[in-house]
Amino acid sequence: MRTAPHPPAAAKSGPRASRGSGPLPRGAPRVPGPREAALGTAGERRVIAVSLPTPTPRRSGVRLPCPPCCPCRFALPVAWMAQPPPDPHFVLRGTGAAVHALHFSCGGGEPDIPVLFSGSENGFIHVWNLKTHRVDAALDGHGRKSVCGLKTMDGKERLLSQGRDQRICLWDLAEGRTSVTDSVFTENVGFCRCSLLKVAEGRWLMATAAKALEEVQVLELPSKTSVCTLKPEGSCGSQPSLLAGYEDGSVLLWNLSTGKVLSQLICHQEPVMSLDFDSEKAKGISGSSEKVLSIWSLNEQQNLQVQKTHRLVNAGISDITIRPDKKILATAGWDHRIRIFGWKKLKPLAVLDYHTATVHSVSFSDHKSPSDRLLAAGAKDHRISIWSIYTQT
Repeated sequence: MRTAPHPPAAAKSGPRASRGSGPLPRGAPRVPGPREAALGTAGERRVIAVSLPTPTPRRSGVRLPCPPCCPCRFALPVAWMAQPPPDPHFVLRGTGAAVHALHFSCGGGEPDIPVLFSGSENGFIHVWNLKTHRVDAALDGHGRKSVCGLKTMDGKERLLSQGRDQRICLWDLAEGRTSVTDSVFTENVGFCRCSLLKVAEGRWLMATAAKALEEVQVLELPSKTSVCTLKPEGSCGSQPSLLAGYEDGSVLLWNLSTGKVLSQLICHQEPVMSLDFDSEKAKGISGSSEKVLSIWSLNEQQNLQVQKTHRLVNAGISDITIRPDKKILATAGWDHRIRIFGWKKLKPLAVLDYHTATVHSVSFSDHKSPSDRLLAAGAKDHRISIWSIYTQT
């Protein structure tokens, strides 16, 4: 689970500066002030973002830097950076509502057609054909409630969707079918997206926010068997670790074999809106409703520690995603912009300025060929922009 399409209630007043010292841009979501806060008792945490990584311990020793001629170095088009940012590769229109969730399925070879799934505020899921740039199917399974999360399970024929109707639906899309085969009632009315991890052929773990504000529920799919509920005195079987971001600005690392917190780190002064984790480098990044990106790492003792922070021009990050090759990352901003950073040093590479309202979601495609890689961004202006940038290996 990553983040909310709109910021949840917070105990502190929202950011008040954007585009310099003026107010937030028109249409940007705001964090409620103390009078609007919907928290429970003092000190209670609310889950905002969850990720199911399998952390990889770092090796000891020192690695020498690669020489300039080494082919493994990531080459960026320096000449292009001196030019204005590009226009979108193409734009998808016709959702009829704000776009809150995006997910690519492009990994298959010919004649498999690459598709993009989008989830909208009106409850519809659109299946976009990336060759024709048209909708192949429109799925309606969440009672016209906003769709906030989408994942595929072993190809594009099995889809998992999460909606604001408190349901997570499993879809069978094989041979043109558009039916919901099963669903899970989450009892959670927040914005926290579920997270999915494949553990064996035909078996997945799904983490989702539970009914209680501070709890995370872990289920096995497709059986829907409860693995554990993470809370102060919880316990469960041996499973991977789990990272969760909370409304008080903290990120917690949970041990699923004991149900105990391994490490806690205060990353932000405002709610964590989104996070992503690189298990190869044991490093993660989180964004919030403030003007700061926080980069943190996981050491061999399973302790979280802040590596660095990056200050943004405008407040509010809706979504963060690291590209599968771990070279670059993208953020979705309340200021209508998509920002691209190098993942190694968080070097700003580009600001993509196309949308006229809050960008809610960003997603990288899983094309096998680097030259085919795409970035999709969905926004409150009902549009999905598709970008082809930094496709070098």
